[in-house]
Amino acid sequence: MNSLLSRAVELQHAAHTLMYLGMDGEPLYSDDFCRQNKDVLLKSDSLFAAKSSDIEEEANLCLALLMGYNYGDKEQKKQEILVRACDVLERLPDSLLKVRLLTYCYGETYEEALLQSARKIVDGWGQASLTSEQIEAAEELRNMEENSYPWEYVD
Repeated sequence: MNSLLSRAVELQHAAHTLMYLGMDGEPLYSDDFCRQNKDVLLKSDSLFAAKSSDIEEEANLCLALLMGYNYGDKEQKKQEILVRACDVLERLPDSLLKVRLLTYCYGETYEEALLQSARKIVDGWGQASLTSEQIEAAEELRNMEENSYPWEYVD
C-alpha cells in the first residue's frame, strides 16, 4: 500500500533518522549522510505537490514536509508548507500530531503563539501516563523553546 499517509509517515521517519544520525554513538560516515539526505529530499519533492482533504492526513503531510525540508535552502517550499499548516492547525483537534506540527512550525517562524499553543496541549497531558511518543514530542518542544536563536549571531 502506497497511500499518501503512509508515504508521509515514511518521510517523517526518514527525516527523523537523518536528524539523529550519529547521535547513538555509532560513527557517522559522509556517504551515509549524503545517501540519507538525498533520500529525504527525493521523498520530500515527491510529496510536495500532494494535498489531502482529510485534516489529519494533511497535517501529517505538512509535518513530514517541514521535517524533510529541514536540510538545505528550500525557503520558498517551506513558506508554502507553512501557509498550508496554518490552515490545518486551525481545524486540527488538540493531539500529539498537533503538538508536533506546532513545534515544527515554531521552529521555522519563532511565533510565540505557536509555542504557547503547543505548551498548553503538552501541559494538559499531565505526567502520569505519557506515551513514549508524547515524551519525545514534549522533549522536542522543550529543546526548540530552549535553543531557539532566530536572527541572532552567536560569537
